[in-house]
Amino acid sequence: MTDAAARGAHRARYRRILSFAGREFLKIWWFELVLPRLGMSRVAERTRGPRMQTFARRFHTLAVELGGLMIKVGQFMSSRLDVLPPEITKELEGLQDEVPAVPTAAIRALAEAELGIPLERAYAWFDDTPVAAASLGQVHRARLAALDAADTGLEDVVVKVQRPGIDEIVAVDLAALRRVARWLTRVRLVADRVDAPALVEEFAETSREEIDYLHEAASAERFRENFADDPRVGMPEIVWERSTRRVLTLSDVTAIKINDTDALRAAGIDPAQVAEVFAEVMFDQVFTHSFVHADPHPGNIFVTPTSPPSPTPPTPPTTPPADTTDATPGGFRLTFIDFGMMAEIPASLRDGLRTLLIAVTGRDSRGLVAAAQEIGVLLPSADTRELERALTALFARFGGMGFAELSKVDPREFRDFAEEFGDMVRSLPLQLPENMLLLIRAVSLTSGMCSGLDPAFNVWDAAEPYAGRLLRDESGTIVQAFASQAMDTMNTTWRLPKRIDDIITRVDDGTVSFDTSRLERRLDRLEGIARRIASGVLFAAMLIGGALLVPAVPPLGITLICVSVLPLLHSLFAGVGRRGPR
Repeated sequence: MTDAAARGAHRARYRRILSFAGREFLKIWWFELVLPRLGMSRVAERTRGPRMQTFARRFHTLAVELGGLMIKVGQFMSSRLDVLPPEITKELEGLQDEVPAVPTAAIRALAEAELGIPLERAYAWFDDTPVAAASLGQVHRARLAALDAADTGLEDVVVKVQRPGIDEIVAVDLAALRRVARWLTRVRLVADRVDAPALVEEFAETSREEIDYLHEAASAERFRENFADDPRVGMPEIVWERSTRRVLTLSDVTAIKINDTDALRAAGIDPAQVAEVFAEVMFDQVFTHSFVHADPHPGNIFVTPTSPPSPTPPTPPTTPPADTTDATPGGFRLTFIDFGMMAEIPASLRDGLRTLLIAVTGRDSRGLVAAAQEIGVLLPSADTRELERALTALFARFGGMGFAELSKVDPREFRDFAEEFGDMVRSLPLQLPENMLLLIRAVSLTSGMCSGLDPAFNVWDAAEPYAGRLLRDESGTIVQAFASQAMDTMNTTWRLPKRIDDIITRVDDGTVSFDTSRLERRLDRLEGIARRIASGVLFAAMLIGGALLVPAVPPLGITLICVSVLPLLHSLFAGVGRRGPR
């Protein structure tokens, strides 16, 4: 493709994204804002389901045809099983596997240009059929050459090759998303709560990191160090000798896809147990390591069955048999791949999230509000009394329910609750702070994945043991802080008599002095301002009084009007040229 043809294709791509967004915004505006104001809310409610399905179908087509970052947006929406309606999530869930593959010739050419040698020399074998085609890259199986295999201890590998021209495609998609974000700044409901341009810039930085495979390799190594001693978690090894910015070679760790429940059951693995372990591991990433895999969709996580441990040696008949419960079928570990999208959790945000988790699991409405303010989701200026009351009612009615239980609740209850507290929530100064986009994505994908593995999954059950441990850790921290504060107070108390005695001695000697010159100057200025204000009031009174007296007693009225000039002059010019240093 010539440069002119490429520029034309990019312009067409840009316009297509914007036209799609513009049409959808117009529909939302008409059905969700205009019709309810015209008293036609029932029309909007009756057509909402079909409209959402149509939107999802049209976006599905757009994402598959365009690829690039549009696939990422669709994958995010398809994971929101706990928030978005099934009309959207069901239609978009296939995006994980529907990205069209790049022709092998183009992949080979790019890989050879990056590695600097023919693929026949870089690998003993390279499979032209891709294992997976992702939005930004494509994965092929390969086998290391004998020398590389001896150096690394690996043989079978997968080679991740960036899609040709993906840099330019990402740039075009980001330009379109920036334009859409500027549109959103004109929607007050959105602009008051979300800095859309800032979120797009955060997404842009993440996207640039994701197409740098050396950055991904470094993140994978850090993730490996975090879970080096955790048997629940596995990850691939990096072959640095065959990795560049656009080509990444790593050990082949493919196993059962985490959302393949039939294959899990066939391997003797309970999907509900997988959901439980997956939630625990994600909690550990957030609160223990502060480094979170922000793209945990089904294509990036495998469930690897683990062999049971070797049986214990035979024991004499008089000895009871050893406990071999750990050797029962069903052992597994979660194997993560694709570390291009990682979320770094700052210490301040992590502390706020710890407080938030403890408050939620404890059904503490006041603590939850305080945590929201600490994180920055809720501005400190918000009047939180009504919010605390709403959260107390929410916990009392729906607290502790899993997604399956919530789905059985009468929709009228949700509607009544929304009507009672909807206006209050909409009036709150809520916002989405920076550094939260990737974390929200990770949490969304996790909750959607767990509820897909286990329809009865209850996030409360997964969070409560973890919150209890955090609470114990926090109690220890509070004790340490209290001890430190008590020591400081004791030191201050110990020195206090000596300092008081020194002050009394200096007063007796007459060596204590106070500089009040600044205070006196400020008082003089305030006194002058008060006099000028009084002159202004006197001017207005004399002017109005004179104007009223002119018809009845002309001489007195005119005299008052003329004399009113004196307080006016004092009010305007008193103190001019006499300002000294402050």
